[in-house]
Amino acid sequence: MNTIFSIASKKHSEMIDITAQLKSWVGENNIRDGILVVQSMHTTAGITVNENADPDVKSDMLMRLDEIYPWNHVQDKHVEGNTAAHLKTSTLGHAQTLIIENGDLVLGTWQGVYFCEFDGPRQRRLHAKVISC
Repeated sequence: MNTIFSIASKKHSEMIDITAQLKSWVGENNIRDGILVVQSMHTTAGITVNENADPDVKSDMLMRLDEIYPWNHVQDKHVEGNTAAHLKTSTLGHAQTLIIENGDLVLGTWQGVYFCEFDGPRQRRLHAKVISC
């Protein structure tokens, strides 16, 4: 079982909570148990799992990633000028593996799944695949 999700980012850098979208897809397809792999199809957008209760966590993460990988680093040689986006994606990762149990994603109390845009706004694609257990 697999699908492609479309995501339209609205900002240059943002973390978009995709937890509800993933849970809905699992429920609509009556997936009871398995492993869900969610993968960004882009080199400048990643996926992570982090706190979804306090919105300041997202802004703090984006701020700190900007500190580590500044957008306008004068020594970058990549012609497109988006080296920082590539580095951020490699740091966070392009995919996440999640457990599905009893028809629901297994996440901690404060956890959510985020699509991380680092070179937007853009139209993006995520590939999701369930491996049955």
